[in-house]
Parts: sequence; structure tokens; C-alpha cells
Amino acid sequence: MTDTVHTPVTIEEVAAAAGVSRSTVSRVVNGSTAVSPAALEAVRRAISELSYVPNRAARSLASRATMAIALVVPEDTTRFFGDPFFASIVTGINKRMSKSDYVLNLIIASDDPDDKATAYLRSGAVDGAIIVSHHTSDAFIDRIAAAMPVVYGGRPVRERERDYYVDVDNVEGGRVATQHLVDRGHRRIATITGPPTMPGGIDRLAGFQEALDAAGLTAVAIEDGNFTADGGAAAMRRIIASGVAFDALFVASDLMARGALVELARAGIGVPDDVAIVGYDDSPVATSVTPALTTVRQPSFEQGELMADTLLSLLAGGQPPHVTLLETQLVVRDSA
Repeated sequence: MTDTVHTPVTIEEVAAAAGVSRSTVSRVVNGSTAVSPAALEAVRRAISELSYVPNRAARSLASRATMAIALVVPEDTTRFFGDPFFASIVTGINKRMSKSDYVLNLIIASDDPDDKATAYLRSGAVDGAIIVSHHTSDAFIDRIAAAMPVVYGGRPVRERERDYYVDVDNVEGGRVATQHLVDRGHRRIATITGPPTMPGGIDRLAGFQEALDAAGLTAVAIEDGNFTADGGAAAMRRIIASGVAFDALFVASDLMARGALVELARAGIGVPDDVAIVGYDDSPVATSVTPALTTVRQPSFEQGELMADTLLSLLAGGQPPHVTLLETQLVVRDSA
């Protein structure tokens, strides 16, 4: 017994079945509107009856498009796979991309000293890129942006008028978090920040200081926790070891807050009785710790969808807004 080999249906066979020219089929397949309603219906019927699958490679060759988009994450793999923020934002990007003709390539690179990732992207392997979690030291990103359409997740570290990005209002988020602590009567407030090399860390700290300034207060301690649980724990140890009196803490990510909670418990400091804590993200971490975190919710999934939308619009020749800023929301639980 021999297997039957099914050869792919060709565009010429579709044209013959529809009674139209090959170029008419090509226009229909590529979404052109320069086709009469009757021809459009005939081609669509023939495609359905023959189970025709367009040759994407040929289409890409003709248009010089790869039909691929890169998601570039300038972080190491430990941070990428350990932070729920990335899971949420990638899910949003992927959901939107799955409804398009594009495939998504993931590139994780904490830096690019040999220009390996940069050379790959600039070679024409992808049509555009989405870049998230960038640092001031990530100069290779500028070389990528010079070669293709780019949309940033978060305000770019070297913002230019031509840039496109989708961000949350981190300044307002930091302000609201700190204002909640002030409104609860706390006056000796410390903070654990994100890296000073990242716009998210910079902006949340700015919001923290804005709320303190409005209340006539001064931060009793400011420590960088690097947006990681271990970094948050180390920052908390430094604050405790300094001997400074504090009754409240704004932590610029839930992961860092988890690390801080561990160190506070080891030091015999109760939350919220001795120290109130507000985190940031409203990730699954916020409800997996004890006490459950009061935190600032950022719409990471929606941010991912909108980044993909913006890039797809650019690639289609559209004119999306250069800046999309999403609102945050305070979620009050047990820690403050």
C-alpha cells in the first residue's frame, strides 16, 4: 500500500476554478480592494472549495516582508522567567499577534556586547520590534530602532519625538501609593525603588517624592531593590540595619515587597501593625503573601495588546499615537 501524496493547490488552479486571472487571485489573497464584488466572491468560493493555502514565503518575497516581529527583552533569563509582569505583558502581545499574519520571535538579552542580537535584527530577519524593560545602558536598542519600526513598553530611556511607546502612569501610581500611606497617618515613610537606570523606577520614585513634598514630609530611607525579590530583601536589610525609624514603606514592585516582607518577619517587625506596606503591579504575588499586599494595579495585559496594536498599525502604514498612557488603580488589602 502506498501513501497518496497531496500536492498543494496552486494559485493558477484557483484562478481557473474562479474564471479569473492569476493577478486577480493574487489581489484577493493580499487584501486589495481593487477587485469587483463578483470576482471577489468567485475567488473566495474557489479558495474554499479547493482548500487553497497562500504561499506566505512567496508573498513575503514579493513584498520584502518577513511577516515576523521581535519581542526584545533586555534582561537575563532569571529575571524574565521569574517576574509575573513579563508573563502578563507577553500574554497580551501574543493574543493580539495571534490574530494577525505575523509570528512573534522572543529575544532575551541582558546586553549585546558582541552585537549578535542587533546584527540578527538589523539583517532584515524581522519587520519590526517591541522592546520592553530597557535600561539606560542598553545602547544596542538605539541601533535596532534605527533599522526598523519599534514600539517600546514603557517610556524610552532616551525619549525622542519620533518614538512610539505604551506606558502606565508610573508617576501617578507612585504618588497614589504614597498618598495612601500619608492618609493613613504615617509620617516616617521609606521606599524601595526600582533601578535608577529604568524609567519605571525613576517615575515611581518621582511620584513617591511628589506625595511626600505635598505633605511636607521627607523620605526616611530610599534604597534600590532592582525590581527583584532578592533585591527587595537586600534593600530591606539595609534599611533595618541603618537603625532609621520608619512606620511605612512604599515598594515599587510586588516582587520586591515579597522580599521585604521576609526580612521584616525575620526582624520581628509586624505588618501592618508596626510597618504598613504598599506594593506595585497587583501581580499574583500580591495575594500569595501574608498579609495580602495593598498595591497599585497596572494593566500589563492591556499594555501588551496595545503595544502589538501600535506596531501592527505602523507596519500597515497607519499613524497610531506616539504615546499611549494607561491609568493605574490602588487596590487596598491587608498590608496597609
